[in-house]
Order: sequence, then structure tokens, then C-alpha cells
Amino acid sequence: MDPRDVQAFVKRDWAAVRAAKEAYWAREFAAKGSAATFAASEALWRHMRLIRPDWPTDEERQEDLAHHVALKALIDRAAGAFRDVSGR
Repeated sequence: MDPRDVQAFVKRDWAAVRAAKEAYWAREFAAKGSAATFAASEALWRHMRLIRPDWPTDEERQEDLAHHVALKALIDRAAGAFRDVSGR
């Protein structure tokens, strides 16, 4: 590995990289809807299973479930902020 390549990577404009990714996914979602993100997640799943056939472990699954449960609780709490005062 060339140290200059590593330095160039570290010094890149990360805000521009983030903006480009966000623009890409906004276009993909606009064109394909949720199928775009589902296809990407499925490709990542297949790739991970090639690298680690045991993935996810039972412990990783439990951690992931706990994260989803916590996120759902936060979403439920936030949902109250979008109700109007008449209770609808």
C-alpha cells in the first residue's frame, strides 16, 4: 500500500463525499422507491455472508433486536409530537 494513497484518502473532502452519497440515494429512492434501498441491503447481506458465513451470530442478532426495539420506542415517543391538539 502506498502511504501517499492513504494520506489522500484521509485528507479527502468528507463533506463532499457525504453530500454525493446523499444525492445518489435521493435519486435512487426517487426513481425506484424503497426497492432501491432493499436491493442495496440485500447485496450487503450477501457480501457479509461471503466474508463471514456465521454472520450474524446469536449475540449480534440480540444486539440488533435490542437496537430496533429502542429505536421503535423513540419513534413512538416522537409520533406524539405530530398529533394535533384535538387528539387526531
